[in-house]
Amino acid sequence: MLDRIAGFFRLIGRTIARWARIFFAWAFWPFIAARGWYVQRTWMVRLPILGFIGLLAVLYCYFIWQTQVWSGFNPSFVDEYRLAERKVPAGQELPAADGSATPAAKTCQRSAIVDVAADLTDFNVNQNAWISSMLLYRAGLFGIDWDHTPFLDNKASFQRGVNQAVRRTSVELVDTLGRVRGTSGINNDLQKARGNLQFDEYSWYFGIDPFGPKTPTPSYYRSAIESLRKFNTDLAACNAIFDGRADNLIQFIDRIANDLGSTSDVLADRSQNHHRGWFDTRADDRFWFAYGQLYAYYAILAAAQSDFSQVVAERNLGAIFGATMKQFQAALRIRPAIISNGREDGWIMPSHLATMGFYILRVRSNLVEIRAVLDR
Repeated sequence: MLDRIAGFFRLIGRTIARWARIFFAWAFWPFIAARGWYVQRTWMVRLPILGFIGLLAVLYCYFIWQTQVWSGFNPSFVDEYRLAERKVPAGQELPAADGSATPAAKTCQRSAIVDVAADLTDFNVNQNAWISSMLLYRAGLFGIDWDHTPFLDNKASFQRGVNQAVRRTSVELVDTLGRVRGTSGINNDLQKARGNLQFDEYSWYFGIDPFGPKTPTPSYYRSAIESLRKFNTDLAACNAIFDGRADNLIQFIDRIANDLGSTSDVLADRSQNHHRGWFDTRADDRFWFAYGQLYAYYAILAAAQSDFSQVVAERNLGAIFGATMKQFQAALRIRPAIISNGREDGWIMPSHLATMGFYILRVRSNLVEIRAVLDR
């Protein structure tokens, strides 16, 4: 009886070893064949190939470094703005300094929202490489889109999530916040920033559709940073408008709540219909995109509380804003090493997407409450 059991396990071992040999032969035969062809060539042929392989190795080392090192990442970076020390809403004239012998030039309060939007974009394209338009990211893993693999795509998804929030904010700055509705024109700097931020996230120096050279994505986003900072410089000199009315804040919060609602729906669909645990290769993309949105909106809404400080004080919204910020902070503390998309009632593989979706809905419910108070 024991011999039979031992024979059964030996058979299983031999079968596994056989299939492993077949798999490795299938996976590595192109490299073995290429090596056989290479050693038969002259050095006139070998050297260019060797140079190309060396260049590819350097590019991959740089690519892997950029995808794994997140320079300037700090979920609490909004604390550096010291928004609590601002006593004047955005766009309003600052009081003159006491004891000044000569009258100072008129100055107004800068917009914290614009500062944060510019700094988030700077974080994406200057402090870090913009991953989504890098050549090796576009080439994929042997032709497979990196987003369909579990490797080297988390930072790209996070950056696109941040950019989604900044794009949404730039639209509101142009349409409502940076002008007096119905009585003033669109600010040119904000208009340029919005146009540049809407540019394709995947453009490299050369493209197929249309065929020919292109301006890469980071160049457009850097131009947007310049336009945003120029607007704030003009605002500080009282030469631009920031319309901090309650109805503008309502619309801004509405847009953010809708944006987060869409992301929550994407997370719910992935969690319910593709729960493969640690083997769902798209779960990390969805998670880090949502994380990037929350990372950006946390700072943007903290800035909005400062820019609309008069409205917040008049409507007694300080406590609700404070609760919303705590929800953001709780969500941003979730940073698992490996993203799992298990069943919500599973006991081995956790469901990180469901957890992130839960926090997004809590943030969204607080935003809906702020909107309801403002609309009374």
